[in-house]
Amino acid sequence: MKGHERNQLAKKIEEVDDSTFDSLALAVFAYQARYNEVYARYLDLLRVGVQTVSHIADIPPLPISCFKQHQLRTGSWEPVQVFTSSGTTKTQTSSHFLRSEAWYRYHASRTFEAQYGPLEEYVILALLPAYLERTNSSLVYMVQSFMEKAPCKDSGFYLYNQEDLIKKLKMLSDHNQKFLLIGVSFALLDLASVLAKDPIRIPKNSIVMETGGMKGRRKEMTRSDLHRAIAAGFQPSNEGIVTPIDIHSEYGMTELLSQAYAPDTGRFFPAPTLRVFCRELTDPLRIRTDGKTGAINCIDLANLDTISFIATDDLGRTHPDGSFEILGRMDYSDTRGCNLLYQGS
Repeated sequence: MKGHERNQLAKKIEEVDDSTFDSLALAVFAYQARYNEVYARYLDLLRVGVQTVSHIADIPPLPISCFKQHQLRTGSWEPVQVFTSSGTTKTQTSSHFLRSEAWYRYHASRTFEAQYGPLEEYVILALLPAYLERTNSSLVYMVQSFMEKAPCKDSGFYLYNQEDLIKKLKMLSDHNQKFLLIGVSFALLDLASVLAKDPIRIPKNSIVMETGGMKGRRKEMTRSDLHRAIAAGFQPSNEGIVTPIDIHSEYGMTELLSQAYAPDTGRFFPAPTLRVFCRELTDPLRIRTDGKTGAINCIDLANLDTISFIATDDLGRTHPDGSFEILGRMDYSDTRGCNLLYQGS
C-alpha cells in the first residue's frame, strides 16, 4: 500500500502545476507525516496532527539543520547517491539521500527548460572550483546531468584553467553558438577581472549564471554589485550601443532537489515543484504575508522521498506572483532547529 501511494504521488508530482500544487502538497504532507520517522516525531512534539492542517501555509516545516543530524528518509529504501553540503572541518555537513537518479535528472532539466528552453540548444560550461574539489556535490551532479542530456564536445568543467575557458568562449562567440556558463561567484569574478580588459561579445540568448558563494575566497558583495562586476567581462553581440549583459542566478542547495532561477533582476522564479514562503524570524510556524523580509520556508515536492517541508536559514522576501528574493542568511542558526527533537528523545 505504501509503495502504491508513493508511486501515485510521484506521477502527480511529475505533472504538477499551479492549479494542483496545493492539494498535492497536502497529500505529500499526509504521506510524509505517516512514513517519515523524524518528521512524525517532530509533528508529535509540536502536537500537530494531519487532520488539523487544511492549508499548505500551516504545514510545519522541519528545520534545515536536521539534514545534519538525521538520515531523512520517507519509507524504507537504499540511496543510489548521497549529496553532501560544503563545510569546514569545524562544521558538520548536510546529507541528502537520493532514491532515484532519473527522478532528480527529470526535475532538474524540467525546471531549467521551463525557463530557458531545450538544453540541447546550449553548449554548457561549468566554472565550479570548490565544488569540483570535493565529492558528492548536488550542483556538480546537476550540471553533469545537463551535459549528458545535451552532449556536445565543446561542453565541459573548468577548475582554475581560465586561459582554456577564455579560448572556448571566444571560439563559441566566433561561431555564434549560444552557451550556458554557470559558475560559483568568486570564480566568475576572477574570470571577469581578466576579461574586462577585452570583453567577450557573447552570442544572443547565451547565459552567464552565478550560483552564489564566495567560499571565503572574496569579500561578500550585494547581488547587484556582484552582477555588475561579472557583466564587465561580457558584452552582447548585437550591433549598436554596447550595454552590460544581464547576469542570471541559480538558487539551489543540497537539501532541495528543486531549483529556482533569476533571469535578471534578482527575483527567483521557482520550479513547478517548489513553493517559497517567508516566516517570522522568531516563529518558524508563522508565515509573513506583508511582503517584508523574513526567513525562507520551502515546500519542495521533488523531495518526496526525504522531506518536502523545510525551514531554511536564508533571509528573503516573497512576491504575489510566486517569485522571491534572497537577501542573506540568519546568524547562529546551525544547531538550534533540532533542539525540540533532542528534548523529545
